[in-house]
Amino acid sequence: METTTIHFANELAEQLEPFAQSLAQRKMQKIKLIIHAGTPKTGTTSLQTYLNKKQRKLRGKGFLYPHNLEQSANPSAPRHQWFEKNLVTAHVENFLANFNNIISQVKDDTHTIILSSEGIYNYWWDFPDESKDVLRALNQLFNVEVWVWFREPLAFIESFYKQCIRNPQVQSNPCYGKDLSFADMLNIPWFSQHLNYQGFVSECQTLFGKNNVLAFQYNGDVVQEVIQKLGLSTPHDNPTPRQNNSLNNASIKLLRTINHYNVKAKDKELLIPYIKEMNGILGHYVNDTLIDDECRKKVLKLSSVMNSNTLFL
Repeated sequence: METTTIHFANELAEQLEPFAQSLAQRKMQKIKLIIHAGTPKTGTTSLQTYLNKKQRKLRGKGFLYPHNLEQSANPSAPRHQWFEKNLVTAHVENFLANFNNIISQVKDDTHTIILSSEGIYNYWWDFPDESKDVLRALNQLFNVEVWVWFREPLAFIESFYKQCIRNPQVQSNPCYGKDLSFADMLNIPWFSQHLNYQGFVSECQTLFGKNNVLAFQYNGDVVQEVIQKLGLSTPHDNPTPRQNNSLNNASIKLLRTINHYNVKAKDKELLIPYIKEMNGILGHYVNDTLIDDECRKKVLKLSSVMNSNTLFL
C-alpha cells in the first residue's frame, strides 16, 4: 500500500505542477482544499445544493466546487460521496481518478477547491490506516482545511440513528439497515463512538495540522455561515430553506419492519418515496419519544466523557 500511496502522491503532484508554477508566479501558496465533513442534519444537502447552483459564480471568484466523473453512477449529483467510499475500501486508484478529474477543472485563477460530503464524518472510523496515509499525501499537495459542524449530541445521535435505519444493509456494518431500537444501537461501540466529536477533530489535526481543522456549532443555517467565511455574502442573502426533513418515529418503525425482512437495497430504495409520503401524513399523529430518559442520560454521559475540551471556534 505504501508504494500505491507514493504513486498517488507523485502522479497528483505531476498533475498539479502547472498550477504550482502559476501560483509561484503570483506569489501565492498552494491551492487550498476545503473538505466539508458534515455532519448529518447540519444543512449539508442545502449547502451542496447552493454550491452546485452557484458553480459559475464561484469559479469567477477562484473557487471550484467540482463536478463528478462522467462515468460515476450519478455524475450530476452535487455531493462528493466518492471521497469517503474510496477511502473506506482503500481504492487508491479510484480516489486518484476522481482527483485527476478535479485537477482537469482547475484554472490558473483557482485558489480554492471545495469538497462536501457528510459521509466523511460518518465513515471516519472505518478508514483503514492505508487510506489515512493517502490523506497525509493529500496534505502535502494542498493546503487542506477540514470544516465540520456539530449539533447538540442528543439531536445529532437521534438523526444518526434514523439515518442508520434508513440506509441499506452493509455486511460489514453492525447498524445499517437493521431492525434495532435506539437503546440497542447505542450499546454498539461503532454507533456510540460517533459522539466522539473531539476524537474526530484530534485525528484530523494530526493529519492536517492543528490550525487546519475548523469545528463549528450548528446554529441552523450553514449556507449563510459558509458564504460569509468565503467572503461571498451580500446584504440581500435570505435564510436558506431546508432540503431534507427528518423522518418521524412512526416512519422509523415502518423502516424497522422493512429491515426485519432483510429487503434488498434496490427494493428498499423503491419503498423510500412511499415512506416519505406517509411520513408527512403520520406526522400529525406522532407524539412518542425516540430517546427515553435512560438513553438520554447515557448519551449525555458518553458525550461528556468523549468531549471534555472546547471544540468550537
